[in-house]
Amino acid sequence: MTDARTIATYDERAAEYAQIVTQDAPDESLQGFIDLIPKGGKVLDLGCGPGAASFHMQNAGLIPDPIDASEGMITIAREKYALNARVGRFDDVTEQEIYDGVWANFCLLHAPRDHLARYFAALFAATKPGGILHVGMKTGMGTGRDTINRLYTYVTVDELSVLFTGAGYTVTYVREGKEAGLAGTIDPFVIMRGKKP
Repeated sequence: MTDARTIATYDERAAEYAQIVTQDAPDESLQGFIDLIPKGGKVLDLGCGPGAASFHMQNAGLIPDPIDASEGMITIAREKYALNARVGRFDDVTEQEIYDGVWANFCLLHAPRDHLARYFAALFAATKPGGILHVGMKTGMGTGRDTINRLYTYVTVDELSVLFTGAGYTVTYVREGKEAGLAGTIDPFVIMRGKKP
């Protein structure tokens, strides 16, 4: 994430966002992802937000590596969940085959469209053979800001599938739906998972 206004929104509303995403147990998407990762597996939680997903992964016996561009979110992840979370951006993913999985849940939608293929390639390089990539994106066309100043890149399901396969992943799961987020609007989304051969 590089858009200063988007990061500022997350910094300013980190506590509110944490209340929205905090659950006592993993939701369907997170549990499905956890079930695919071997016990003790290392997972990159990209755009980790306040750290709720990493907390559930850790409780399930995984080793999360949570990063986010928002210092406000990282502060909550460290203080509320005692996670070893760090400030980082998409361009900071430079590791080679160290992750059993990557949880990129509704974070890459803040990346510029012309950077997405490069980011997917970096995630593929950072994933071990057999590793799993989970991505959540809002669906649609073009780019735009929501009512609270966050900048989005919208994708079609086919576009997202091409990003997965273009990076080298085999798509293994697709689910579409609609839900309300921090801005209060009900938006269409897609959840997609892929596996590195």
